[in-house]
This record gives sequence, structure tokens and C-alpha cells, in this order.
Amino acid sequence: MAVRRRITAHGQVQGVFFRDSTREAAERRGVAGWVRNTSEGTVEAVFEGEADDVGALVELCRAGPGDARVSQLDVDEEEPEGLGEFEVR
Repeated sequence: MAVRRRITAHGQVQGVFFRDSTREAAERRGVAGWVRNTSEGTVEAVFEGEADDVGALVELCRAGPGDARVSQLDVDEEEPEGLGEFEVR
């Protein structure tokens, strides 16, 4: 059963390959969605897929891929929309 989570990562998260690392991990796990930088200096992402795979991506973002330093991670549950791929926006 597919689940959907929206995350917002706060801290030193832009300019540290956060988006690309997230995309690579999502593609390896077969998770659909997207990731983008925001004008507030955060990174926002949506993950849709199997619960274990989505959970692993949320934890990757909580730890901060690469040189990122995540000070806070907001996680919201949403209804899946049936996304078919993962993209960097």
C-alpha cells in the first residue's frame, strides 16, 4: 500500500547536494515524488511509495545527506496522488 509524506528540512540544506542525493536514493528505492529548494532556505520534498521505502527516505533527510546539517525536519502525512517518477524541481 502506497503512502505519501511531505518533508521540509531546515538548517544548512541548500548548496550541499541535498536534492541530488535525495533523488538518487528515491530512484534506488522506486519512490516517486519531487524535491526542491524553497525561497526560505529550506528543502521541501514529497515521497510516494511503499511505507518502508518512504520511511527510509524520511530518515535520510532527517540525518541530512552529504554535507547537509539538518536542524529540524517537518514531516506531514498526505494522501497519495499516484505519482509515477521522482524529479528535482
